[in-house]
This record gives sequence, structure tokens and C-alpha cells, in this order.
Amino acid sequence: MLKEFKNFIMTGNVVEFAVAVIMAGAVGAVVTGFVNDIVMPLVGQLSGGMDFADMKYVLAPEVVASEGVTAKVEVAVRYGAWINTIVNLVIVGFVMFMVVKAYNKTKKPVEAAPPAGPTQEELLTQIRDLLKK
Repeated sequence: MLKEFKNFIMTGNVVEFAVAVIMAGAVGAVVTGFVNDIVMPLVGQLSGGMDFADMKYVLAPEVVASEGVTAKVEVAVRYGAWINTIVNLVIVGFVMFMVVKAYNKTKKPVEAAPPAGPTQEELLTQIRDLLKK
């Protein structure tokens, strides 16, 4: 049973899938950092100096006790973080599009099969018809 499991794990598909998952996590982290640390500050600056990550609609404000300790946490809809996530999705989608497009260019074009000639029966029928004439 252990040998079967080892053979299963070492097959190409499982190893390739594992590599793809690890790479996807790494690319996701890079894209998230790119969006949060580079793109969104630029977009925020161009839109009047606002930070999208801080944009929210407060449903219930934070309640602070007399000692400065939070008695009740703030309840808010953080739509700015959601905007960052949407931008992240668009960038990841574009990057994946470019990767697939580059991969497709590296593949060999599939050659069309040469047109099939007439079958043996069709040739015999043509010969018969010619002999009749």
C-alpha cells in the first residue's frame, strides 16, 4: 500500500499540480502586495489623497470604556478593502491571461491532416463507370 501511494504521489500530474498550487500562492502574494502597496496608493493619490483600504461604512461605532479599553468593537462595512480585492482580481486575471497567451505561442501548431483521397470503393466505381463508356 505504501508503494502504491508513493507511485501515486510521484506521478507527473500530482507533482505538477503541487507546483502549480505553490506558485499560485506565491504569485497571489506578489500581486496582493503590488495592488496594496503600489497601485492603490497611486489610485488614491490621483483621486484626492484617499486610502481605499480605510474606506468603510460604520454600522455601529466603537465604544471605549473610561480606562481607554475598547468595550465594544466597531462594526463596519469595509468597502475600500473590497475595492482593493476587485483590483487584485483584475490584475491576477490579466497576468494569467498573459501567461496562457505566452504558453499558447510556445506550443507547436497542429498541422491539418492532408485531405483524404477517395476510398477504394469510390475508385473502383469510377473505373467501372469509365469502362462502361
